[in-house]
Amino acid sequence: MDYAEIAPMMGTLWSPLAAVTSQWQGRDNVQIAVAIAAASIVPDRPRVALQLYKTNLSHDMVLASGAFALNFLKSDQLDLIGDFGLVSGREKDKLAEVDKAAGTSGSPLLTDCFGYLDCRVINAMDGGDMTCFLADVLDGKTLAKGNPLWWRDARRKLPTEWMTRWDQKQSTEVETSRATMDNINRTVWQPS
Repeated sequence: MDYAEIAPMMGTLWSPLAAVTSQWQGRDNVQIAVAIAAASIVPDRPRVALQLYKTNLSHDMVLASGAFALNFLKSDQLDLIGDFGLVSGREKDKLAEVDKAAGTSGSPLLTDCFGYLDCRVINAMDGGDMTCFLADVLDGKTLAKGNPLWWRDARRKLPTEWMTRWDQKQSTEVETSRATMDNINRTVWQPS
């Protein structure tokens, strides 16, 4: 298959940009994610599906804690892409200087964002290089007017140096994924 033939469709499948926050054993972390989807049509039982790559610290923290929060970015929060998406939580506390409050799940909630969904994991599917977490939405709130920030819009506005770093990071991650995406563990995930 020629990927160029499906690239226009695949590019529309990304969600708005969200800072995925997690907490485990007294440690907070955050990363940028774009692979999020609504996973319920029942208004009083909202669910989401979130895809996290196994190479990210957030993956391990969500897997261990069974919880995360999705903090959707506002259109003027491009700086958070660099702060949260181009640095690893293994290297520094990315939330040290950020105003936040603990959510129902224990995950940090950003006090300045478009809105948040606080979630408890109820199931997970191993994808080899990533895990897709299915979660109940415990709490949430829209905090701003307008629209959240989308990756397609952010890419046009980010500094060239950030895009170069992002592309380098992606290139390495694609190679890791290519080598691990068929290594699927078919056992059922159990919350701890």
